[in-house]
Amino acid sequence: MRLLALSDLHIGHPDNARALAELPAHPDDWLIVAGDVGETEAHLRQAWELLVPRFAKVLWVPGNHELYTTPKDPCQLVGEARYHHLVALCRSFGVHTPEDPYLAYPGADRPTLIALCFVLYDYSFAPEGVDASDVLAWAREAGIASTDERYIDPAPYPSKPAWCAARLAHTRHRLRAEVPPTHRLVLVNHWPLRRDLVRLFRIPRYVPWCGTRHTEDWHRHFPVDVVVSGHLHMRATDWRDGVRFEETALGYPRHWRPEIGPEGYLREILPGPPTPLDGWAGPLWHR
Repeated sequence: MRLLALSDLHIGHPDNARALAELPAHPDDWLIVAGDVGETEAHLRQAWELLVPRFAKVLWVPGNHELYTTPKDPCQLVGEARYHHLVALCRSFGVHTPEDPYLAYPGADRPTLIALCFVLYDYSFAPEGVDASDVLAWAREAGIASTDERYIDPAPYPSKPAWCAARLAHTRHRLRAEVPPTHRLVLVNHWPLRRDLVRLFRIPRYVPWCGTRHTEDWHRHFPVDVVVSGHLHMRATDWRDGVRFEETALGYPRHWRPEIGPEGYLREILPGPPTPLDGWAGPLWHR
């Protein structure tokens, strides 16, 4: 039994959908899908029809793409209403969501809960000295304009930072109230929890849409063994303070190799690799 993870399926791309349809069955393994399945309700349904029969259990957290309200999607709900609508859709397939109780993972060698989180971003990953009100203009100076600004409506919150603040408070409360002192955590969120793990060599000014500085100490504050995220399409394993961070994206067709296929990009979270090499401080890149 293994706990596996894959994010950024982007099933709206035909190459990704075809490859996922050929994924072998893993009847004994659990799969974490760490966001960005697609942009429409139909994409989510298609993914679960492919993946749920192949795994013992499927778990999901939303990414920015699931939150898009696009003209192509018959579901025109926005913001929090859209999110809760997708939670209900996932539950109808038996897929576990951030609104469900934390799951005990039976394959771990010590009591371990999987904490699925939905924490957005608040532009605070921008460099020091760039005020939140100036972030969009700062990014545009380098030709960066995130599609999120067009397709994510944070209603009923007045802004995405306000929605992020509400999700942060909600998640902190749950982590404090629902995790016994005897248990360890696998913490899952689509967006990276730490600014120093965001490596965007070609588009560095996309960083404001990549997380919030308010989560940077969560791996120390809570009993975390592994953090799972996606979003960056830059697969890597990092260690911080003895905690393993896994970026698990498949990505757009140009980001993965057809001869490897999604099977080759499934990341083993548990039992996972051994402890990091002595003195190693950098990332371990994945193909």
